[in-house]
Amino acid sequence: MDFKNIPGAPENIVMSGIRPTGFLHLGNYFGAMRNYVKMQDEFTCFFMVADLHSLTTHPDTSGLKQNIYRVLAENIACGLDPAKVALYCQSHIHETAELYLYLNMLAYKGELEKTATFKDKVRLNPENVNAGLLTYPVLMATDILIHRAMFVPVGKDQEQHLEMARNFANRFNTRYEPVFPEPQAFNFNSELIKVPGLDGAGKMSKSENQMATLYLADEDEVIRKKVMRAKTDSGPTKKNDVKAPEIENLFTLLKLVSKTDVVEKFEHDFNTCTIRYGDLKKQLAEDMIQFIRPIRQSANAILADEDNLRKIMKQGAEKATISAMNTMKLVREAMKLNYFK
Repeated sequence: MDFKNIPGAPENIVMSGIRPTGFLHLGNYFGAMRNYVKMQDEFTCFFMVADLHSLTTHPDTSGLKQNIYRVLAENIACGLDPAKVALYCQSHIHETAELYLYLNMLAYKGELEKTATFKDKVRLNPENVNAGLLTYPVLMATDILIHRAMFVPVGKDQEQHLEMARNFANRFNTRYEPVFPEPQAFNFNSELIKVPGLDGAGKMSKSENQMATLYLADEDEVIRKKVMRAKTDSGPTKKNDVKAPEIENLFTLLKLVSKTDVVEKFEHDFNTCTIRYGDLKKQLAEDMIQFIRPIRQSANAILADEDNLRKIMKQGAEKATISAMNTMKLVREAMKLNYFK
C-alpha cells in the first residue's frame, strides 16, 4: 500500500510509548529520550505512558498513579516540552479501546502465540497468561495506528511487534478501505545506543538487575556505590590488549558522560598496561553524578507540583484525543459503521 495514496494521511507523525513499570534509567535516556528531544522540533510527536500495557503483567494498580507521574516528570526533565508534543496517558484516549476491538478481528491466535515477548511473559509468569497478554501486539499496533503514525522509534526487541502493526494496517486497508500507513522503525538518523549494565552481563533494565542499572532518580551516593562495585578483570597483560566485555562496558559508559580528554587518558593507560581500574571507576562515578544529578533534581521538582502534572496530562490527552477521533471517523466510514448516514 502506497502511503501517499492514503487520503489525508500526514507524513511526519512519530509515536512511542513507555510502560510505567519502573524508573527510567541511563539506557532509556541514551537509547530513546535523547532522540525524542531532537524529534520534537521537526515532527508531530505523540509520546505515551502505557498504563494499559502495564496491566498485562502488573495488575496491582495501587502504585500506578505515582509511577505514571514519575515517568512523566522524568520525560520532561530529560527535555521533552509538553507544549511541543502530546505527552499523555494511554488510558485517557478512549478511542483506543474501540480500535483495539476492531484490530483484534484481524489478528489470529496462531500468530499472537508465536510472538517472542508472549513466550517470554508466559515463561516468567505462567500463572498470569491472560487475554491482554496474548493480544499485547494488537494493543501496541492500536497505539500507533490510532494516530496514523508513520514513524516509531523502537529497539530490536520490538521489531516483531512493529512488523505485526504493519500487517494489521495492511489487512485493514485491504479488507475495507485505505486508512492506515504502514509504520516504520525510526531512529532519527542516529545509531541506537545500547547502554551496558554495570555487571557486564547485559543491558540496563527498569525492573531487573537494579544494582547494575543507573537510574535517573539515583542519589549521588547510590551512583557512586553502584559504579565502584562494577565488575573488572585483573588488567591488560600486554600493550594494546583486547578489552574484556566488562571493561569495554566501563569505557562505553565513560564515553557517554566524560570529556574526550578523560576518555583518551584512560584509553592510553589501558593500552600501556598502566591503568588503575579504581581510578577509572572513581572518575566514571563523578562524571555520572554530574550527568544524572540535574535530571533527578528537575524531575523531583516537577513531581512536587502534581497540579501541574495533571494539567500536562490533560493537555496531552486533548491533543491525542483529537488525533484519535479523526482516525476513528475514517475507520468507521471505511468499515461502513456509519448507520445514521
